[in-house]
Amino acid sequence: MRTLPEIHLSLGTDIRGPWPQGTQVLYFGMGCFWGAEKKLWVLPGVVSTAVGYMGGSATQPTYPLVCTGTTGHSEIVLVAYDPNQISEYELLKCFWENHDPTQGNRQGNDVGSQYRSAVYWTTPEQENWVRQTRDAYNSLLESKGFDSITTELADASKFKFWYAEEYHQQYLIKNPKGYDCHAHTGILLPEMTALSN
Repeated sequence: MRTLPEIHLSLGTDIRGPWPQGTQVLYFGMGCFWGAEKKLWVLPGVVSTAVGYMGGSATQPTYPLVCTGTTGHSEIVLVAYDPNQISEYELLKCFWENHDPTQGNRQGNDVGSQYRSAVYWTTPEQENWVRQTRDAYNSLLESKGFDSITTELADASKFKFWYAEEYHQQYLIKNPKGYDCHAHTGILLPEMTALSN
């Protein structure tokens, strides 16, 4: 097992759990996971975050191996959250608005399958929110002249989440002036207060 810090440097919570009863988990791929993790851990209601690799076939993936683009893994942020304090919509709003989900295997200057847009859910309700926010955002983006969304959508149970190396966890706390480059469309997700049937 990879050696990891036990405590989140910003939130003071365990990055592996166990977390308080009722905590739920979503996984987001938004390009380089350093900046993506910070965008997510600052949201009220987020219990903990960690970065890692998901969506590929290699066992025990490492950063150098994933960066070759041969493992199929994407750089992913695990988000543990309290659904009584933050909604799936609010998390997905942060996700869709803080990267460009139309770029395929890249985000800005970061090119490769490891930087692809991805979201992996752990509950049926999360899946419904993922699909409906994707559809709403895709329609809006296309109306503004953007390409269609290419985000990989999948049930998290299909993949194992591999925690990234210790130096990647909460990277921008350890390196305040570190790389934090994210593409984005500048388009806001439409307001949605309930799921349609």
